[in-house]
Amino acid sequence: MLGTLRNFGSFLRDRSLRLLGALMSLNDPNWGRRPNQGPPDLDEIWREFNRKLGGLFGRRGGGGDDPQGPDARAVGGGAGLLVGLIFAVWLASGFYIVNADQNGVVLRFGKHIETTQPGPRWHLPYPIETAEVVNVLGVRSVEVGYRNNVKSKVLKESLMLTDDENIVDVQFAVQYVLKSPTDYLFMNRAPEDTVLQAAETAIREIVGKSSMDFVIFEGRAEVASRAHKLMQEILDRYDTGISIQKVTMQNAQPPEQVQASFDDAVKAGQGRGRQKNEGQAYANDVIPKAKGMAARLQAEAEGYRARVVERAEGDAARFRQIVGEYNRAPQVTRDRLYIEAIEQVLTNTTKVLVDQKGSNNLLYLPLDKIMQMPGSTAPEAAPKPESAPAQESSTARSREAFRSRDREPRQ
Repeated sequence: MLGTLRNFGSFLRDRSLRLLGALMSLNDPNWGRRPNQGPPDLDEIWREFNRKLGGLFGRRGGGGDDPQGPDARAVGGGAGLLVGLIFAVWLASGFYIVNADQNGVVLRFGKHIETTQPGPRWHLPYPIETAEVVNVLGVRSVEVGYRNNVKSKVLKESLMLTDDENIVDVQFAVQYVLKSPTDYLFMNRAPEDTVLQAAETAIREIVGKSSMDFVIFEGRAEVASRAHKLMQEILDRYDTGISIQKVTMQNAQPPEQVQASFDDAVKAGQGRGRQKNEGQAYANDVIPKAKGMAARLQAEAEGYRARVVERAEGDAARFRQIVGEYNRAPQVTRDRLYIEAIEQVLTNTTKVLVDQKGSNNLLYLPLDKIMQMPGSTAPEAAPKPESAPAQESSTARSREAFRSRDREPRQ
């Protein structure tokens, strides 16, 4: 920047000397017409200008002792030269340079006329127009709750009240750039203080609607994001011309006076969480087993119920059929029921005692031994077709013997 100003000063000096040479050429008709004369020497021009200016203001001429007054023509020419030089310098004061990361704001009698882009620019000199050069790409920052480092706290900014009525110490930084240089210059008297107050207002609102644990632990990123959005809304409402780039949470912790108690509370909370996780693991192990056992018992009960119902319905249907047969042939039905009952009872026995009529002897039939004898047929074996009449006659004789036994009293 300093080199640029030096080059610009040299440029103005050269332009002024060239303009001075042009003015002096008006008083010298042979200027530039002498043979074998190169370009004019600027230093010589300046010395000539100083000599003539000294002659206008009372320098002695010739060798006389009496002072001679200034010549009227010389006075008029010198005054015009001086006025021209001042006018040239005044016009040159309107030049200014806008860097690549800047914008120029031109004011005419205090009113905004235009916004200029990077490059060499010129405006009407002061007091007609003025130019303000504003850095629009540079990232600016403000700090809330601290200055320069987190150890130098500003408690009146950092202490905030949460939704669960706890106090937290919050420190954060805000980075921003300019999106409208005119709004930044003319809509706010102290833009940096506006950003600081808007940032503090936004973060206090977010923290006031959140719990202490949320602000300190799991919700720090979300708090910064919500504060960024709310802060931008506030600045846009005030037409500050500022765009928030990033909100960084530097620190969030309880006040130093209660730090030890808070650490104890955190340890207790961690222990509670561990116990809760262990209980949940035990529940996840026991509850599925209990649910499976309950489902199995319920399925068994449903099966038992269905089996009993089906058996009862079958017995009822069989009983209704027996009743129909009994109504048609009562005696035959009674005999059949008796024989079937005896058959069912004898099927589960291995020994049979037969009491013969008119005899004191009992006939013992070891069915299990008989079934084990060679040549005996298993009860499960189906009878052959040719022995069916003999079996039927044997069954009829057995039924008749039982009926006669029931009719005759025992001796």
